[in-house]
Amino acid sequence: MKTSSVRVLVVDDYEPFRRFVCSTLANRPEFQIVGEASDGLEAVRKAEELQPDLIVLDIGLPSLGGLEAARRIRSLSSESKLLFLSQESSTEIVQEALRLGALGYIVKTHAGLELLAALEAVCAGRQYVSGGLSGHDFTIASEENAPSEQSYPASPAPHAQSNKETSRRHEVQFSSDDGPFLAGFTRFIEAALEAGNAVLVVATESHRKRLLQRLLTDGVDVAAAIEQGRYIPLDVVETLSAFMVNGAPDRVRFLKVASDLIATAAKAAKGERPRVSACGECAPLLWAQGKAEAAVQLEHLWDEIAEKYDVDILCGYVLNNSQREHESHIYERICAEHSATYSQPTGS
Repeated sequence: MKTSSVRVLVVDDYEPFRRFVCSTLANRPEFQIVGEASDGLEAVRKAEELQPDLIVLDIGLPSLGGLEAARRIRSLSSESKLLFLSQESSTEIVQEALRLGALGYIVKTHAGLELLAALEAVCAGRQYVSGGLSGHDFTIASEENAPSEQSYPASPAPHAQSNKETSRRHEVQFSSDDGPFLAGFTRFIEAALEAGNAVLVVATESHRKRLLQRLLTDGVDVAAAIEQGRYIPLDVVETLSAFMVNGAPDRVRFLKVASDLIATAAKAAKGERPRVSACGECAPLLWAQGKAEAAVQLEHLWDEIAEKYDVDILCGYVLNNSQREHESHIYERICAEHSATYSQPTGS
């Protein structure tokens, strides 16, 4: 890319900040602002139409979140370089932005000092990560080379690492319907039982029955696992009622409920490295009930449990594309609470 004629698309829903970015670029003759957008869908459309050299992109956008917009832009305007400019400072969100192909990420509070330096670095093909984040080990990885959102493995290996920094396994799968949702849970449960783990399954009555049918069809001796205490099915509504207070998860009650369940399950786990695994849809049910903030809070609490007790956790969401797009900010926050994100294809 020649820095003498860098064509830039600026995307931010907050008009005063968009003006700031545009005025900063206007002071540098090598930058030419060819378009502006205030939401994600408009950004995708203009990126395809204008094919800009550089896109300065916010994450918390209406209509379509910045991360999903970037994913679409990469297929429609593959030569465009991406620089994220956001209030989000979560390391998971930053890593996801870089994984999508962005070369730069600036926290908005640092934009006054860092914007020009980041623009120059990105235009030169170098990575730029905002001050306060640069101490983390961020890597540039495109979706093709190092995907963290992918089809769930056909036979996920039971987790066996002991290093505290790498042992956290709190994963999430997003499915478009019940078929792939149940397929992902079935594989997770079978791998855990095969490894000698005890498994907590927190699901609706319908999902529990269908999971049982799938496990039996696959030849899993569920009766023996239940008798041994290694397969513990729980009703999601009853489980939520044990720690929800005024529409939100009570931290003290939640930690007590989760700790007691894990302690009970741990007694039944066997093998050289006995572990507890858990899969469920507590937070997904809250989101489906319109309690999105409570769902995010609960995922954060499950993340604490995953790290504190070294538990393998898989959360399962059934979302249609419309819900994911219209509430992309919730989707992105939920992804940020997990160590890995999987997208289950229809018909799995």
